[in-house]
Amino acid sequence: MYYYLLIFHSLFRWLVLSSLLLAIFKAYTGYFQNRPFTKSDNAIRHWTATIAHIQLIIGIILYIKSPVTQGFWSNFGKSIKNMDMAFFGLYHFLLMIFSVILATIGSALAKRKPTDKEKFKTMLIWFGLTLFIIFIAIPWSFSPLANRPYFRSF
Repeated sequence: MYYYLLIFHSLFRWLVLSSLLLAIFKAYTGYFQNRPFTKSDNAIRHWTATIAHIQLIIGIILYIKSPVTQGFWSNFGKSIKNMDMAFFGLYHFLLMIFSVILATIGSALAKRKPTDKEKFKTMLIWFGLTLFIIFIAIPWSFSPLANRPYFRSF
């Protein structure tokens, strides 16, 4: 089950990134074109945060079950010096939790803003920060921190 969940987590990141990019694009165009905040915009705001939450739940399950993180915590002194182990044992996990917290705060704040322009501005800022943190925390194939393939296969 662990391996299949890992594949799903790897694939689901593209949905997280796509939803964030769409939400940021909608917020940007809405803010600078003075568009009204529509039901569609609200749905994008809501589903972007929801997709991030689903990915976080999958990630937490993987973190608990992962042989990498179990090895990291069983030998913390040596593991923290190994960037690949430290990345997956600590940095990736903490950065992703932080990014989902940012997305949640941004979504909640945008929902409660009184004007359409403020809703778009709030989404743009908070989801933009979320995307920035996620980009750092993803183990891209070109990352100097840790790398994995863009797509895992069965």
